[in-house]
Amino acid sequence: MYIRFLLSLALFLIVNATVAEQLNFKKSRLDEGQRFEYKWLDSEGTSRHIAFTLDNSKLSTAPTEQKNYRPELAMRYVTVELLKVARQFDPRDANVKIRQQGDTVLTNVKARSEEKLKVIQGQLAQAKDQAYDDYLDKHYFTRYRTFFNEEAIKPDHVRYMKEMTESLIPLSQAFYEQVNTQADAREYFNLLLSWVQSIPYDALDNRAQSNGSGFAPPIQLLNENRGDCDSKSVLIASIARAFLPDTAMVLVLLPEHALLGIALSPKKGEETLKADGKTYVLMEPTGPALLKFGEVAESSAKDIAKGLYTLEEIQ
Repeated sequence: MYIRFLLSLALFLIVNATVAEQLNFKKSRLDEGQRFEYKWLDSEGTSRHIAFTLDNSKLSTAPTEQKNYRPELAMRYVTVELLKVARQFDPRDANVKIRQQGDTVLTNVKARSEEKLKVIQGQLAQAKDQAYDDYLDKHYFTRYRTFFNEEAIKPDHVRYMKEMTESLIPLSQAFYEQVNTQADAREYFNLLLSWVQSIPYDALDNRAQSNGSGFAPPIQLLNENRGDCDSKSVLIASIARAFLPDTAMVLVLLPEHALLGIALSPKKGEETLKADGKTYVLMEPTGPALLKFGEVAESSAKDIAKGLYTLEEIQ
């Protein structure tokens, strides 16, 4: 669970007494799209308001939920695909048996020759890998290796960002219209952060063990008006990409948390992370603490200092 992160936030709140607060949330259906309206308090305690409409034609193709990854269902899909491949072999050349056993797929091949056996086994292994990759792609999952070198499956965060950026341009534009066009990008990000931090928070369990449970794609987060740290980070990254289409960005995955890094020239005191020759200024979308651009929770800073993170480049 998020014990360390929550303790860090609690300490921050005690010291700073700055808590995100959503004053009002409203959504409605219009002929041209879905309308969202928000009121909240920013980091200065000022009441802010924003409204935007997302186009129906774009929303119709956007994923609205993330199903949990269940190994047995994935292997059922793989088994069906392998059975299709097995039917293509001439039974006079080989006897191929395929069956699912829990979250594994067992194959047994008997062939007339050792050479034929190796060929068929190779084809089945390739088909198995392809079927598994197809299943992951179809359900918006991706393979994931943690900083502990654990192999796991998680929602494909970067894919969600890439596919949602265009749909969220009206949202990004609505924030842009509220800041001084001559101001530093930090004014935009601080307003955006205060908004997403005020959205009610859902806790994230261990990412490598949760199998996608709790993750909400951007549209689901907006519709339900709540999300965990991964969900909020994906949402704000999609909006930020629309605002800065050519600026390098990374998703920073910590043991039980997520935040973003944006390659802007850092100012004194801002928390940064260096990778591949770039310096990223960090920001925390989660809330409820109103952390400004360049500020992170103490637990996040400690994990990053220890190297307990992985990075995903936001294309």
